[in-house]
Amino acid sequence: MTKLSRTSQYRAIPALIALLALVGSPAFALAQPLGSAAPQSADPDAVLVEELVVMGRLPGPAWWTVADADTTVHVLGVPSLAPKRMEWDRAIFERRLQGANAVVLPFNNIRTKGIGVVGAGLNLIRLRSGGPFEARLDPATRARFVNVREGLGQPAKHYPTANPLAAGVQLAGDYREAKQLTTTDPAKLVELLARRAGVPVVEKTYDIGPLLGAILRTSPAVGRICFDEVLAQAEAGPGLTLAAARAWARGDVRGALENERTYERCLAMVPGGRAFDKRMKADTAAAIRRQLETPGHAIVLVPLRPLLAQGGVLDRLQAEGVDVRTPGESSPSPLAGDGAGRTPDG
Repeated sequence: MTKLSRTSQYRAIPALIALLALVGSPAFALAQPLGSAAPQSADPDAVLVEELVVMGRLPGPAWWTVADADTTVHVLGVPSLAPKRMEWDRAIFERRLQGANAVVLPFNNIRTKGIGVVGAGLNLIRLRSGGPFEARLDPATRARFVNVREGLGQPAKHYPTANPLAAGVQLAGDYREAKQLTTTDPAKLVELLARRAGVPVVEKTYDIGPLLGAILRTSPAVGRICFDEVLAQAEAGPGLTLAAARAWARGDVRGALENERTYERCLAMVPGGRAFDKRMKADTAAAIRRQLETPGHAIVLVPLRPLLAQGGVLDRLQAEGVDVRTPGESSPSPLAGDGAGRTPDG
């Protein structure tokens, strides 16, 4: 098995897997002239479970709690796009980290398996051909794209593809890098602190090969929708994401959900994307259930939209009869990690 380096994993996540939980962009309206090819209802996380969207009571980001008679799993909903090295009050997290059975990170690492390395390489070559991409754009869109890429310091040859989805993925990565945005914070910091504390870290990786193939099979019309959304986001700048990150850091869940969101809609339109989205949510819910098997407490990080959407992680657990508490409720028991004599936040 060939596993991508940690840096390569983080760079590829927004392009090939997560395509998730970048919450709240108005850019989708720009795609509507393409008609019914991409109905807004295709977004798997469009509808939230409103009773779960609750302001946190304690300092710092909001926590949800999943519990049984002898175990509490503290679930931290994390932004899917945020400023690099953003500041947040870690007091609650650090207290809960003490004595935790495990820290479960968002399930969004990728790798290539065995012979799949060859297939992934061929797919990448196919994606990176037929460019420069801007030569295929209408004059008005080409002018917008050139303005954006020049602002990012990128030449035309940096987008050597005829595939609009691949071009959008590349542009998204360049924009985020230039604006110091990331899909991996605060998870990277949480992982570092957990390992320093000797707390076991649970991760999951998915094979990149089929995802590259899915990009190749995506229709040009759908790919263009995704490209147009990314272009609009790059033109608008990071203000929406920065405001949502500040809201997240103070426990304002609804404000945190007002983040830009593009790739979860694109993922739903990519062949097999909807099934992949369901798989990641089911895997995360199963990981929480496994933590409930060991007495004590654990910490799980889940992107906010997949956590709170109808059919999302908490909705699945509630449907199975699991006890879920919101950030506005008290946890069932003051287990370790919440401080002596203090009723823990949900």
